[in-house]
Amino acid sequence: MLTYAFKRILWVIPVMIGVSLIVFSLMRVFSPDPAPIVLGQHATQEATDAWRAEKGLDEPVYVQYWTYLTGAVHGDLGVSYYSNTAVAHEIRARFPATIELAVAAIIFASLVGILLGVLAAVKKNSLFDAASMLVALVGISIPIFWLGIMMIMLFSGYLHLLPTGGRINVLLEPPKVTGFYLIDSLLAADWAAFKDALIHLILPALTLGMYSMAIITRMTRSTMLDTLNQDYIRTGRAKGISEVKVIGKHALRNSMIPVTTVIGLQFGALLGGALLTESVFAWPGIGKFTVDSILKSDFPMVQGIVLLIAVIFVLVNLAADLMYAFLDPRIKYGSKKSG
Repeated sequence: MLTYAFKRILWVIPVMIGVSLIVFSLMRVFSPDPAPIVLGQHATQEATDAWRAEKGLDEPVYVQYWTYLTGAVHGDLGVSYYSNTAVAHEIRARFPATIELAVAAIIFASLVGILLGVLAAVKKNSLFDAASMLVALVGISIPIFWLGIMMIMLFSGYLHLLPTGGRINVLLEPPKVTGFYLIDSLLAADWAAFKDALIHLILPALTLGMYSMAIITRMTRSTMLDTLNQDYIRTGRAKGISEVKVIGKHALRNSMIPVTTVIGLQFGALLGGALLTESVFAWPGIGKFTVDSILKSDFPMVQGIVLLIAVIFVLVNLAADLMYAFLDPRIKYGSKKSG
């Protein structure tokens, strides 16, 4: 397994180079010249040329890419064209909000999705099975922005149970230690801030996690149905093993192998796809900030954000792959023979 993990980690290098090359090229090809956007339409040609020279945009494209790549390797993602602050600093200020939202969403999606999928498989062709698949179909079909608006109208406008948006009441904001409000409020033993941050998190997390929950539900049901038809499940039942043990210990564990992959992929997608949810709920994360940076042609900022998301996506999927050995000891990584 260590050999497999080492090989997967080595694969991160060409993946990151490929991602950096693609985003670098797309920004240069499809984005407008940032100089007029930064300096204004009435800037003189001399001022524009001086600014481009200062930012290295007058260099050949391959030189610009090499400068960007070598800087990224040393942890320097560049400086924003607009705030004149380090890209890493801007990301650190906003990314914890997106991670907190994505983690909450994937926890909701995984717990509810696996539970519904297992019960739907066990109660195949029942009313509960049909209802679970209907919920999954609705979760896949409903646009996130519309679902978010409906959630706000119901739980905030009509029931007055949850806030309409934001991350926390500004008067309750805890001292920033990690940037994650739930953790920071616990570290400060500020229960009022913890409760307020948790309440603000509920609606965005449910909205963002609905699509992933539907995907996980369908995958869990499909794999559970296949597993429940295996010979060893019938043998276990014939030996008198309790149904709870057959389902929970044997069938579910083996069914979790493809489900784990889906959860890893969905978590990576949530990190990069929280734009609509963050916009609807005024969530101060990285999604909306990324779009603003694209519209402004802030090359260093977009490149830094995409590279970071790619790294996290690869690491999450590596962790999901390594979970296979725990879920199914028969899998032998790094071996040509299958056990």
